[in-house]
Amino acid sequence: MAAVAEQAGITTLPAYLDFAEPDLGGAVRQLADAGHPSAVIVPLLFTEAFHATVDVPETVRIVAESIPFHLTVTGILGTGDDMAQLLRESMASSGIDDRASVLLFAVGSSMPAANEAVVDLAVRLAGDRRAPVRACFGTCHPGIADVTDGLPEPVAVVPLFLTDGLLLGPVRELASQRGWQLAE
Repeated sequence: MAAVAEQAGITTLPAYLDFAEPDLGGAVRQLADAGHPSAVIVPLLFTEAFHATVDVPETVRIVAESIPFHLTVTGILGTGDDMAQLLRESMASSGIDDRASVLLFAVGSSMPAANEAVVDLAVRLAGDRRAPVRACFGTCHPGIADVTDGLPEPVAVVPLFLTDGLLLGPVRELASQRGWQLAE
């Protein structure tokens, strides 16, 4: 957020759906109190899953009804070619070469299309590598254990996460125990 604010010369504030403050209402109140008439909400989400299709729209609707403020919502970050390029750069800067098998680790969803978007991203990442890339998820099948059988060593984990948390912490520990590389 700070980097975006500095590079774009705009005010940025985080707002969270769960587990952290401020929530969207709190962030909007801060902006309104500072004299801003509107805000653009950028959902930092990778797939069109529950948060993107239900939580964010509902939260924005509730806040818009309670605070006189103009809110515009952008699309999610997604799993497109731009994200594939960022992940390739992350692997390179983390020292993961194309001979390492990669676990593309994402949250996972009860919405099959969201998981399929991550699987498709893994397929595109594998396209220019010598070793396989497998999608796996923290909240649904296939999990890490489901995709590591027969996976050639060395193994690296590329998290499709923006920060550490409840799901990524245990994967970080597992990678450390097994000597796997982990992209930041």
